[in-house]
Amino acid sequence: MSGLWADRGPYHAWADYLENWAAGAVDLTTPPALAPEDLPQDGWQRLLTRIDQAVSSRLQAWADALVAALSEAPDEFSAGRALAQSRAGLRQVLLLTRVPSLPEDFRSQMAQAVGKQVQRVQFDLERELDRAVTAGLDARWVEARRRTLRDNPLTAVLSAEPAAAETPAPAWSYDPAGGGRRRVVPR
Repeated sequence: MSGLWADRGPYHAWADYLENWAAGAVDLTTPPALAPEDLPQDGWQRLLTRIDQAVSSRLQAWADALVAALSEAPDEFSAGRALAQSRAGLRQVLLLTRVPSLPEDFRSQMAQAVGKQVQRVQFDLERELDRAVTAGLDARWVEARRRTLRDNPLTAVLSAEPAAAETPAPAWSYDPAGGGRRRVVPR
């Protein structure tokens, strides 16, 4: 048996990576680097289609989760927290646009496309608030939600430095919603 079947090649490595990534996996090994001459033209077209489908799937899941969190938010603090936490999902999508294994021109095109999607979601959320006013919802609530959307813009993730999005939290930082902490109670 030849080694031809043992190693399925860079296209299949990327296909497997994208399938897992689209399903929500975040701790993945980076697939092999690709140069323009590594794949034939139709191979690049298939890979670009797979990447587009994976990004679309991940962005749709992110948008669905964001809308659900915003609709369940009982107050503006919770809505702001949902917006801020949703940017973590956007960072994962943006990390794919910065994978050094892809050619630079493709990465920049993909980053621009994702940026336009994020801007569109921000615009659509604000437009829904305009519709809420015409539907008769409380104008004070709508203006408070609009202020929350503008104070916590989704587009902030686009201007963040890539290194800032990838660095772990400082050692002294902790998740207040995480597991319990040890408390010392004097008697």
